[in-house]
Amino acid sequence: MLFTSLMHVSFYAKDIETIREFYVDKLEGNIKMLVRNSVYRDQKGHPFYERAQKDPQGIAIIYFELAPGQFVEFFPAFDEQKPHTHFNEYVGYSHFSLLVDDIQQTKEKLINKDIAIDSGPSIGNSHTWQMWIHDPEGNRIEIMQYTDQSYQIVGNIQEKEE
Repeated sequence: MLFTSLMHVSFYAKDIETIREFYVDKLEGNIKMLVRNSVYRDQKGHPFYERAQKDPQGIAIIYFELAPGQFVEFFPAFDEQKPHTHFNEYVGYSHFSLLVDDIQQTKEKLINKDIAIDSGPSIGNSHTWQMWIHDPEGNRIEIMQYTDQSYQIVGNIQEKEE
């Protein structure tokens, strides 16, 4: 394979502090990188230049490490950016998935941290346990646990029917 890992997925967030609380306090991620707007203060023409002038101590980029070497990155949203209003509205982002060893135990931990379980756990079409939650900005997160029959492990290529 060409790649060794999926390094990160990236999002814009309207409320970066609420996102920070969710990914650190509730999902137990670590802040691995936090960059302030001030690094862009001399980069005229960069999208964050204006922010650097108005709010140099504001967060420009924040990386949450959710598993070793695997990150979710957030930028503060620009005022004119529009949110996704509901699932499957736009082509592009749908969700990201986190892998766990024990989905039932994870469900209990999430419930104890006041995270709503949108659905599951249940065995999906790929024979893998799945459960769904969302972050405070509405980004969908799938939580999965492999089984001995998970297509992601054993493979499954369905050719066209004749």
